[in-house]
Amino acid sequence: MNEYQITPLKTGTIVVDKGAYVTRGIGLGEEIEIPATAWYITDGQHNIMVDTGMCHTELADWHHKGSKQNPGEPVHQKLQSIGVDPDEIELVIFTHLHWDHCHNLDKFPNARFMVSAQEYAFALDPIPPYYKSFEHHKLGKKAPFIDIQLETIEGEVEILPGLTVFPTPGHSPGHQSVSVNTNRGVHVIAGDAVFSYDNLTPANDLLKFTIMGRFADIVATWRSLEEITRRADVVLPGHDMRTMDVKVYPATADINPGGGSGR
Repeated sequence: MNEYQITPLKTGTIVVDKGAYVTRGIGLGEEIEIPATAWYITDGQHNIMVDTGMCHTELADWHHKGSKQNPGEPVHQKLQSIGVDPDEIELVIFTHLHWDHCHNLDKFPNARFMVSAQEYAFALDPIPPYYKSFEHHKLGKKAPFIDIQLETIEGEVEILPGLTVFPTPGHSPGHQSVSVNTNRGVHVIAGDAVFSYDNLTPANDLLKFTIMGRFADIVATWRSLEEITRRADVVLPGHDMRTMDVKVYPATADINPGGGSGR
């Protein structure tokens, strides 16, 4: 079975209220910076992205005041900095279509783009509270995926041997995560089903997770946390700077920042 390597790419910085976004009700009013993360995956034959990260500073600041994308951080430039030509990317898998996960798609001219059917349907016609997340035209914006041909999938799908996409709804209606076989166990790229390693630590004696603050469905969010940790030897959260401590996964030594491993 294929064994992959995973490189985290920081495509910018988002400023959020910790208690409102990352750890529900814990740290309300505490302003923190979190990375907008994209992931490059290869087994030496295939070149794949999971998410493509965020936009330029002006638009990012519109989303969250103070957010920014520094020179060199756009996803195609991050790939070039590790010696990967964006033209070599053959597949982009979206965990979901929020603004900080799907920009710069025009930089991948040879890629197929894949998203869950439920996510795509909701992104095209969201309820008004989610217009901003999807850069909806009713706000005078144009979402980056509008003119892109997207392939939609339903449920759990093995994309390549050792690379499986599975549903993890809750943060958004059609959210999905990616299970990746490596020579040090199964790594799950969780997207925003897990914002931070903090979400994998118990909130108290009864709650084995500290649930995130930003979700469309709290029940589905909890079930997705259960499913991710059931599958994973290592969980890779969507917005935790500590994922950048490892240049390429699997790590050469066990890491467990704040309870980061799946099991």
